Amino acid sequence: QVQLVESGGGLVQAGGSLRLSCVASGRNTSSLGMGWFRQAPGKEREFVAAISWSAGSTAEADSVKGRFTTSRDNAKNMVALQMNSLKPEDSAIYYCAARTFPGAQYEYWGQGTQVIVSS
Repeated sequence: QVQLVESGGGLVQAGGSLRLSCVASGRNTSSLGMGWFRQAPGKEREFVAAISWSAGSTAEADSVKGRFTTSRDNAKNMVALQMNSLKPEDSAIYYCAARTFPGAQYEYWGQGTQVIVSS
């Protein structure tokens, strides 16, 4: 089993930055592919970014490309999402997720951390 705990959310003005962290615990966490998703009120959950277990491959949604960057530190069992140039439409609950196999569904989810961007 894998447990994921996010932190770093909060209230920020438009144009500002936040850094979200996700700490993983459990079996073989360094071998997991990691992702970030978000869900705004009344909307479906959407993909934000992903990073492979080796950090050799990353992907970002078009809506955040050039503003958000994901990274990981396997020695600390941690994944981070650096969010710059935040916009009000980035406001959502952000979730960290993990999967065992590339391209497979994400099996493990954190509880989420809320981000509010004021205009």
